[in-house]
Amino acid sequence: MTSEAELVSGCLLHDRVAQRQLYDRYKKAMYTLAYRITGDFDAANDVIQDAFLEVFRHLDQFRGESTLGAWIRQIVVRKSTKKKKVVLWQNVDDYPEESIDWGDHDINAAHLETAILSLPDGFRTIFVLAEVEGYTHREIAVMLNISEGTSKSQLFHAKRKLRGMLTSYGYGHGKK
Repeated sequence: MTSEAELVSGCLLHDRVAQRQLYDRYKKAMYTLAYRITGDFDAANDVIQDAFLEVFRHLDQFRGESTLGAWIRQIVVRKSTKKKKVVLWQNVDDYPEESIDWGDHDINAAHLETAILSLPDGFRTIFVLAEVEGYTHREIAVMLNISEGTSKSQLFHAKRKLRGMLTSYGYGHGKK
């Protein structure tokens, strides 16, 4: 397997094989991320096309301070939020962090995915970045140009709404 450094070097030399390998290595994960943020197949395809064009145009600006995948992920997040014109709440006082505890109930993956995609854009974006992608509130704030408090409040409200949707599917509160 070609190393990340070799891929970057090849792409900077406009090597089509290296460009294809880079695209193939990251396309699935980036498409999944774009789809989870936009909630729309066509929009996610547009995001991926725009994001990889930007990757190849600006690869010379990749400084290696993170992994190539993390760098591409930030481009995809930025393109996804612009594509969907995500509206985030104004700064709100910090809400306590909370997790969703379903006890011994197994959550059907299809129901969970449907519920996540049904979240309002701002909630879904923050939920995906924090809970699925594992970004901190500080990283999300920088990525989306919002405050950490806004990120925390969006996640709080996303989890509350998600809990309500999943409860309606029969998960939680003693139902199965």
